[in-house]
Amino acid sequence: MEKETQKVNVIRNYKDTVFRMLFNSKKELLSLYNALNNTEYTNEDELEIVTLENAVYMTFKNDVSCLLDMNLQLYEQQASVNPNTPLRFLMYITRQIEKLIVKKNLYGSKLIELPNPRFFVFYNGKEEQSEVKELHLSSSFKHKTDDVNLQLKVLQLNINSGYNEEVKRKCPTLFQYMQFVETVRKYSEEYPLEEAVRRAVDYCIKHDILKDFLLANKAEVISMSIFEFDEELYKKSIREEGYEEGYEKGEEKGIEKGIEKGLEQGRAESRAKIEQKDAEIERKDAEIQQLRKLLAQKK
Repeated sequence: MEKETQKVNVIRNYKDTVFRMLFNSKKELLSLYNALNNTEYTNEDELEIVTLENAVYMTFKNDVSCLLDMNLQLYEQQASVNPNTPLRFLMYITRQIEKLIVKKNLYGSKLIELPNPRFFVFYNGKEEQSEVKELHLSSSFKHKTDDVNLQLKVLQLNINSGYNEEVKRKCPTLFQYMQFVETVRKYSEEYPLEEAVRRAVDYCIKHDILKDFLLANKAEVISMSIFEFDEELYKKSIREEGYEEGYEKGEEKGIEKGIEKGLEQGRAESRAKIEQKDAEIERKDAEIQQLRKLLAQKK
């Protein structure tokens, strides 16, 4: 079972996200950079995409990073609230700096100049969040003190409808990305996830939402979206249900030992459900790969 789980995890590492794929274009990434920084850069060649691939650990991957005029910016898209985001960004930026100074003399007398870093999270989950929120690495420190010797600040921007509309106005691709996400969620209330994603893609193409992008990458976007929304809609609830069921079983026994045993049983059942869902996702991916081949043959 452990080997099978590792296999599924390895497969996941090759999965992309719609957000990451969209902003892997210099044109779109420059638009996002300008929107966030109130700048008006026009030369795409001045921007360098420096996104980390499988950063730090095999289960990690930085969404998008770019370097422009000695400003290094790291972007992440999240559908869930994660207090460990600053810690992840710390690990990302460490690797980025390692790449930038690989041929520099750290022990020399000359100061090594580094680009100014900024960290952004684009939040589009269902849990209520403020329009703008600062996340600090120092919140993770066990001992709280006014004398913080290591700090990292992440700006979390809520990009759900009604929030940060000015940023989305300046970056139409970000606005349309959220239209796509909201369309998938709307259809998922009426249809099974796979059908909801397909209907959302067709709707967006028809209504000129990310139309060129979706037409060029339809099969891949469907595959990625099914995986993304399956994670969001199912796995989080499965974990919560497994924990709650385990706690209830333990609570019925009325003693601490019984609670621990019940919790462990609930976690085991939760893991089994997750592994079953992983197998379903892997099967769906295989079907979509076959669909992609058929589409290629028709072209």
